[in-house]
Amino acid sequence: MAHKWFLVCVSVLLLSLFPLSKSLDYKDALSKTILYFESQRSGHLPFSQRATWRDHSGLTDGLEQGVDLVGGYYDAGDNIKFGLPMAFTVTMLSWSVVEYHEEIAAAGELQHALEAIKWGTDYFIKAHTHPHVLWVQVGDGETDHYCWQRPEDMTTSRRAYKIDEKHPGSDVAGETAAAMAAASIVFRTTNPHYSHLLLHHAKQLFEFGDKFRGKYDDDLKNVKGFYPSVSGYKDELLWAGLWLYKATRKMEYMDYVIQNAHSFGGITWAMQEFSWDVKYAGVQVMASMLHRDKHDETLNKYREKAEHYICSCLNKTKHTPGGLLFTRKWNNLQYVSNAAFLLTVYSDHLKSTNQNIICHNNVTIGADDVFNFAKSQVDYILGLNPINISYLVGYGTKYPKRVHHRGASIISYKSNKAFIGCMQGYRGWFGRRRANPNVLTGAVVGGPDDHDRFTDVRANYMQTEACTYNAAPLVGTLGKLAGPGGSMRRITFGN
Repeated sequence: MAHKWFLVCVSVLLLSLFPLSKSLDYKDALSKTILYFESQRSGHLPFSQRATWRDHSGLTDGLEQGVDLVGGYYDAGDNIKFGLPMAFTVTMLSWSVVEYHEEIAAAGELQHALEAIKWGTDYFIKAHTHPHVLWVQVGDGETDHYCWQRPEDMTTSRRAYKIDEKHPGSDVAGETAAAMAAASIVFRTTNPHYSHLLLHHAKQLFEFGDKFRGKYDDDLKNVKGFYPSVSGYKDELLWAGLWLYKATRKMEYMDYVIQNAHSFGGITWAMQEFSWDVKYAGVQVMASMLHRDKHDETLNKYREKAEHYICSCLNKTKHTPGGLLFTRKWNNLQYVSNAAFLLTVYSDHLKSTNQNIICHNNVTIGADDVFNFAKSQVDYILGLNPINISYLVGYGTKYPKRVHHRGASIISYKSNKAFIGCMQGYRGWFGRRRANPNVLTGAVVGGPDDHDRFTDVRANYMQTEACTYNAAPLVGTLGKLAGPGGSMRRITFGN
């Protein structure tokens, strides 16, 4: 009875807020989301570049340190290449393709998705210059944030930073290993040589991160104000171990995840978020879907924590009046898009195994309940919300026009190659009230506050800045939604 009452309340709330007549084009949203990654490219852009307002940038990255670090992605609205969020972005893009390969292909976006993944993994191959050396950042966050310049005009420091045996970074090494292992699954059939190369790097990075343990921001002080590893590195080592097991099926990686389950927090931390920093919920969801009889007891403990996360999303976690999951006021939509993806994947698992979840107060939640909630979060992002704004830039008729993004907010370099200096950008472009001259199509901005309010002002970076790791998990959920009837089919080669 409690289950029925819960569903009735949710249905009445949604019907009161959002008209049934408004339909959403998930295929169009998927296409735009994948296109966004082309706007974030660093390096020498290809002839096939579709975000045509961008041009080549960062062509000397790594030169001072004697290493080629040209390429990769800018993480958000600045011009820094941060290794940890970049790797998480690629992991989530790869996981999206592993799970929803057929749906993304049916939408005509598989090749673009593969290109987005490979743009990141090509860079990671360059950055992993030695088995125990990984270059994890290019650019200086402090000086970059003093300037408002297009990436094509950068005059700020492009110093590169690395981790090695004396300056360990198990978190970023682990996440990069996870990204390359996940991508190796993606390319296994279409590009087997490249897949093998990625797996080779993933194994080396995992071994490096596990043998020389430490948080990367303990030594790399420059990253502390931007992407510090608050959760530590143990979640990333478990995460990398799981992805290597999925990619290789070697029991040594499964044993690692099982043997370290307790000491690394995999079966002790009960999570209410999943992000570029905190991987535990992702670890728990992945581990709970594995089937190995001799490890059933530990895997069941992983499942208990995974279902705690699922239940917290549906029942306990704070929601806005409009029904949006709310975790933090700064870039909240990153947590929403990540949650939507995990819930979508887990709903498929529940459906295929004919299972339910027992949540708080003995409320029974089924696969369709989990999926419908995930769908409601995506629908909110796409415009079914109290102020009828799409938080996916370029989608629909009403979306953020003043995204906090240097390149998008300044006239395109291709249109006007006149140099725009550090402070000139602030004076002439940052403070303008007019819309950005370039549409950052497919970007997912930070989103509304806890009362569904949103202010479309460039200086309001907590709400108007977009990040690659906001959009990456949305690719998978949109792929599922764009499929025929939100099909429960799953690709088998990655399981």
